[in-house]
Amino acid sequence: MVRSLRATSEPPVVASHRSPVQTLVDFLPYLWPVGRSDLRRRVMMAGGLLVLAKLANVGVPYLYKGAVDALGVKADVLTVPILMIVAYGLARIGAQGFGELRDSLFSRVVQNAVRKLALSTFEHLHALSMRFHIERRTGGLNRLIDRGTKAIDLLLRYAAFNIVPTAVEVLLVAGLLFAGYGWPLACATLGTIAAYIAFTFSVTGWRLKFRREMNDQDTEASTKAVDSLLNYETVKYFSNEAHEARRFDTALARYERAAVKSQTSLSLLNVGQGIIISVGLMAVMSIAANGVVAGTMTIGDFVLVNTFLVQLYAPLNMLGFVYREIKQALIDMEAMFAVLAVPHEVTDRPDARPLRVTGGAVRFQQVQFRYDSRRGILKDVSFAVPPGHTVAIVGPSGAGKSTISRILFRFYDIQAGSVTIDGQDLRDVTQESLRRAIGIVPQDTVLFNDTIRYNIRYGCPTASDAEVEAAARLARIHDFVQTLPDGYDSMVGERGLKLSGGEKQRVAIARTILKNPPILLLDEATSALDTQTEKEIQASLKEISRGRTTIVIAHRLSTIVDADEILVLDRGEIVERGAHEELLAKAGRYATMWQRQLEAVEAEDTLNRVLSLSPDDERRLSAAELAE
Repeated sequence: MVRSLRATSEPPVVASHRSPVQTLVDFLPYLWPVGRSDLRRRVMMAGGLLVLAKLANVGVPYLYKGAVDALGVKADVLTVPILMIVAYGLARIGAQGFGELRDSLFSRVVQNAVRKLALSTFEHLHALSMRFHIERRTGGLNRLIDRGTKAIDLLLRYAAFNIVPTAVEVLLVAGLLFAGYGWPLACATLGTIAAYIAFTFSVTGWRLKFRREMNDQDTEASTKAVDSLLNYETVKYFSNEAHEARRFDTALARYERAAVKSQTSLSLLNVGQGIIISVGLMAVMSIAANGVVAGTMTIGDFVLVNTFLVQLYAPLNMLGFVYREIKQALIDMEAMFAVLAVPHEVTDRPDARPLRVTGGAVRFQQVQFRYDSRRGILKDVSFAVPPGHTVAIVGPSGAGKSTISRILFRFYDIQAGSVTIDGQDLRDVTQESLRRAIGIVPQDTVLFNDTIRYNIRYGCPTASDAEVEAAARLARIHDFVQTLPDGYDSMVGERGLKLSGGEKQRVAIARTILKNPPILLLDEATSALDTQTEKEIQASLKEISRGRTTIVIAHRLSTIVDADEILVLDRGEIVERGAHEELLAKAGRYATMWQRQLEAVEAEDTLNRVLSLSPDDERRLSAAELAE
C-alpha cells in the first residue's frame, strides 16, 4: 500500500520553530508573484467571482421564500410562483457557476505556486553542502517536498474558498436575520455557529497530536522501506529479510496505534458537532414557528430561516476537517520553508569570478581541515601539481585522501591555508566554473536509473551519440554495450545495480572522458576492476590524462608507478613524497606498502595457479612447491 512507503525521519528531517504566520508571510510572494501580471489578474478575478457566488447563494433562500409565499395566496400560478421558482433555480446555477469559474481561474495560480516552490526547494537542496546531505535521510527529504507542495494546493483551496467565504456568509446571514426578524433569531444563529466553531477548533487542536504522530511513524516506515530496498543486495547477503520486515512492521504498528486514536477522536468530534447543530436548528426553528403562530412571520419566512441555516451548516460540517487539514498543511509547509531557510555552508563570494584555466596547476598550501572541531583531518598539507603532471596520493584508510578530492571540488571550505588553481584561490571563483574544470572517476560509482547512453552523456548533456560512443570506446565499454539487447538504450537499474562493479566504473570513466576537463581526479578509479581490465583501462586513463593535470588517489600501488610524484598521507600529514623509485630507495612507509602488495599479488597468483591445476598436476607438485 502507498502508506507503507511514506516517510520523515526520526529525528525530524529539519528542525523547525517557525510560526504559522511567518510561514504564510514567506509564502505570499509565490501567490502574488513579481513580474506575473497575468497571475495577479487571475487572483483579483477569482476574488470577484467569489463575491458574486456568495451573493447568489444568499439570494437563493429569499427566492425560495417568495415562491412559498406566492403559493399561499391566490395568484396566477403561471406567473409569480413559476417566475420565483425559475429565479431560484437560476440563482443556484449562478452560485455554482461562479464558484466553478473561480476555481478554474485560480487553478493556474495554485499550480504555478506549487511548481515554483517545489523548484526553489529542489534547487536549494542541491545548493546545500555535502555535510547537510550526509546527515539527512533522502527518503525523508523527498517526502518533505511531496507533502509541502501538496499542502500549498490544499491550503489555498480551503482557506481562500472555504474558510473566508463561509465567514463572510455567516456575517451576512446574521445581519439579514437581525434586520428582517430581530435579535433573537440572529443571536440564536450566531450562538449556534460560535459554539460549533469553538468546539470544533478545541477538539481538532487536541487531535493534532495524533495526526503528527501518524505522520512521524508514516515517515519512519517509509524511510526504513526505502533504505532497505536501496540496500537490497546487502539484505540478501546477510539473509536479513525477516529483520528488515520486523523493523518495518514496528514502525507500521506505531502508525496503526496513532491512526486508531485519530479515528476514535474523530468520531467524538462528529458526535459533538451533530449535537450542537441539532440543538441550534431546534432553537431557531422554534423561534420562527412562534413568529408564524403570532402572525409576525409567514410560512415563507419559516422556510427562509431554515434554508439559511441548512446552507450555513453544509460548509460548517466540513469545518473540523478543513481546520485540521489547514493546520497540517501549515506544518508541512513550515517544514519545507525551514529547509529553504537552511543557510548555504559553501557560498560564492559576491565578487566571485569564473575560473580561468590556463595550465591547470593545482597547489595546496598549508591546508588545515576538520569535519568536526574536535578532530583534525588534514594538518598543514602542502603540495603542488604542475600543469600536465600527475601526482598520486596513497595511504591507509582514514588518512584524508578522499578529503583532498572533496576540498578540491569545494564541497567544504578549509579552516586554514589555501587551495589554488593557476594561482586563483578556490574561494574567489564560482563553484559552477570550478566543478566544470575538474573531472572525477570516483571509487563508489552511482548511476542514474536510466540508460547507459544517458549516464555517459551526463558528462556533457549536449554531446552527440557519436561522441558518447567514442568515449565508451576509450573507456573499453563499447564492445560490452554492443552485446546487450538494447545496446546504449539499456537501463542500468537503481543506482546502476544491473551492471557489475567494473562495468559501472567504466561508464563513470566514459562519462568523465566525455566531460573533457583540464584537470582529472581519479579516486581509486580501477579499484572495482579485474587485473586484465585494469591494465586496459590504465592504458586509456594514461592516454586521456596526457597533457592534463591529474591527481590520483590510489590503493593499488602498481597503478601509480609512473606518477611524477607520489605523496604518502598518514593521519592527515604527508609523511613521504617522491617518485616511485625514490620512495623504494628510502625503505620507508611507501616501500613497506609496496612489499606487502607484492606479497599479496604473489599469493593470489599462486592460488590461481593451484586452482587451475588438474588432479594429476597437483599430485606431481611437492608440498614445498605449493608452500613456495
